[in-house]
Amino acid sequence: MTVENRTIYMDNSATTPVRKEVVEEMLPYLTENFGNPSSIYDPGKVSKRAIEEARKKVASAIGAEENEIYFTSGGTESDNWAVKGAAFANTNKGKHIITSSIEHHAVLYACKWLEGQGFEITYLPVDKYGMVSPEDLRNAIRDDTILISLMLANNEIGTIQPVEEIGRIAREKRICFHTDAVQAIGHVPIDVKKMNIDLLSLSGHKFGGPKGCGALYIRKGTKIESLLHGGAQERKRRAGTENVPAIVGLGKAIELAIDELEEENKTLLEMRERLIEGLLKIPKTHLNGHPTERLANNVNVTFEYIEGESLLLLLNAKGIFASTGSACNSTSLEPSHVLTACGVPHEIVHGSLRLSLGRMNTPEEVERVLEVLPEIVQKLRNMSPLTPREYRTL
Repeated sequence: MTVENRTIYMDNSATTPVRKEVVEEMLPYLTENFGNPSSIYDPGKVSKRAIEEARKKVASAIGAEENEIYFTSGGTESDNWAVKGAAFANTNKGKHIITSSIEHHAVLYACKWLEGQGFEITYLPVDKYGMVSPEDLRNAIRDDTILISLMLANNEIGTIQPVEEIGRIAREKRICFHTDAVQAIGHVPIDVKKMNIDLLSLSGHKFGGPKGCGALYIRKGTKIESLLHGGAQERKRRAGTENVPAIVGLGKAIELAIDELEEENKTLLEMRERLIEGLLKIPKTHLNGHPTERLANNVNVTFEYIEGESLLLLLNAKGIFASTGSACNSTSLEPSHVLTACGVPHEIVHGSLRLSLGRMNTPEEVERVLEVLPEIVQKLRNMSPLTPREYRTL
């Protein structure tokens, strides 16, 4: 099948296909190995051992200890647990939290909720590339600051934050530091000890694992309240019967992702740069995010005089699947809070496109996208009353 006749998936930041090796690892725990890991008889012990093996793989991937990994239902739960749990566990010290204006909504909405519970939140600004200034962070710290929550890499524009420097500041000030690493795992090397990270969120479906399963790293000694109460699972910190097949799949997926990180990043970077080069040849097109300090698989651009939803529909008609930003907010008509925070003008912010590459993409697919996109952009500009005469095809 030629590249013109096959579908092209470039929305890997929204979700990735579950890898074949991961499915094979999961299958026995969907069939014969069905025991409840809380049971003391042999079938339960088989499931329990599988969970602990997956825990070991996750810990190894981020430089943590096995007993510092807690399985959750995904990134949203992990972010909520980290932010709310750390906040309520440290009220004896204060009620001030620092985050940024471009965090995932799982963090932003958790912080907004905490404001209603009497906490004060400082939302740090970012520069035009979506980068937080460590100096701004340092200046925002108060005597009653109890938590800093800043993402490792942004899910929309791919900008990678100076997390190691942020971690040093947090450790120096003895403040709990949480990072949302959902988009970073599998693309950025992570060492929680070296980076002075106390809490880290991740989600399996972003790196070839199943949906509905994630993890929260909690550094030993970190004060945090539980979010879910009930059973004694996850060492009495996260109640609920464990999703054994998904946890097994997450463990296998993260093992593969870390083993292949360097080689895959090299391939993705070459395709990313070719995409950026080709897209910026389209007049009135702007790259969003940092030009170099960004995820190897992320391309985010804004086209003037067009509307992103129409762009996606026309791409879909050509068998090309992409997004305008976060899949978690895809039904909202609100402009991207990330692009707005980066200073993208309101009149063009709706014309954004995110292409996020994955291990299944090929250079031939990149060329196909670059062949199709200019025609679609021009078609939409010709239809728009906002397009100046010089950018129309008459």
